[in-house]
Amino acid sequence: MNIRAPLCVLLVCTLAWMWPSTPAANQPERVEAPVPTGPPDGEPTEDQWNFEDEDDAWGFEDDQEDTETWSSLLGDQAWDLALFTGFATLTLISFFRKSVWLKYVTFAAAIGYMGFTKSQLISVVDVNRVLTGNMPVFRYSMAWYLFAGFTVVTTVLWGRLYCGRVCAFGALTQVMDRVVPSRLRFEIPTWLENRAAWIKYGLLAATLAYFLRTDTISAYRYVEPFWMFTLRGTTGMWIGLAALLVATVFVRNLYCRFLCPVGAALGLLSKLTVFRIKRWAECNSCKVCEKACEWGAIRGPEIVMTECVRCDDCERLYHDTSKCPHWLILARAKLRGQRSSPNLPATN
Repeated sequence: MNIRAPLCVLLVCTLAWMWPSTPAANQPERVEAPVPTGPPDGEPTEDQWNFEDEDDAWGFEDDQEDTETWSSLLGDQAWDLALFTGFATLTLISFFRKSVWLKYVTFAAAIGYMGFTKSQLISVVDVNRVLTGNMPVFRYSMAWYLFAGFTVVTTVLWGRLYCGRVCAFGALTQVMDRVVPSRLRFEIPTWLENRAAWIKYGLLAATLAYFLRTDTISAYRYVEPFWMFTLRGTTGMWIGLAALLVATVFVRNLYCRFLCPVGAALGLLSKLTVFRIKRWAECNSCKVCEKACEWGAIRGPEIVMTECVRCDDCERLYHDTSKCPHWLILARAKLRGQRSSPNLPATN
């Protein structure tokens, strides 16, 4: 095969591509010298180096906001933390002392401070927060976390102490129960009371389902009367609250026993209670405490922890040597033993 022609074509194309082109009329191209714009000594200007102001380069601002620190955050919330710590201490002292007058001092503090002053109560909204994980920022809500932690810990340790001591609305209804004459009360039959206690669990489930479905929490004002401590509500809400309080005159602790979704949630948590109320062997047949219980939490020998709010009424009876059959039986047995024992001879 004759390959000379392709080689010649390839050689010509290569030489044409490599050969430098010349300007028109074979005249050298005129190149103008650049006009100097820098300083005479040839040093670069700031614009050439694109220098910025030193503060701007580091992102500093003239008017800087103070950086938040834990000490400043604690300082801002110290008053709330101290006041609630004092209230929690009073609550525990009244609980362990089993003192009636101290319990009512705690009620007054709950209504005045937790209710009208702070308007801060555990709400079904808080239950929804726990279930959905939508918790408030800790560093801005330390008092709330202290309050919620106190509620959970005391419930696990002793039961629904929050309902019986801390809740401002519960404290209000218990004060009403002492003020209203007993002749006005209507005692609900046991069979109806046991069934009505399930209503609050239905309200808890329905409210949480509504929150999850609609992603709105505004409905809580219609299932909880705690808004009353803010003194802000619609006409319909005030009418409903008035009807509830009037009904509470005749059926004591009506809302807390049958309608409160927070009480239902804490009742479920109280199944984990560690330190339960002591029971004597005589409690199997005795009805003294069951008749005295204002919450319907004693059913025969059993104390229903989901309904018990640790009001101390039965515990005071347990230690009353003149009313509790346990102590009366022991006293009679001791007396019989003394009478039946032989007289011992005197010793010199």
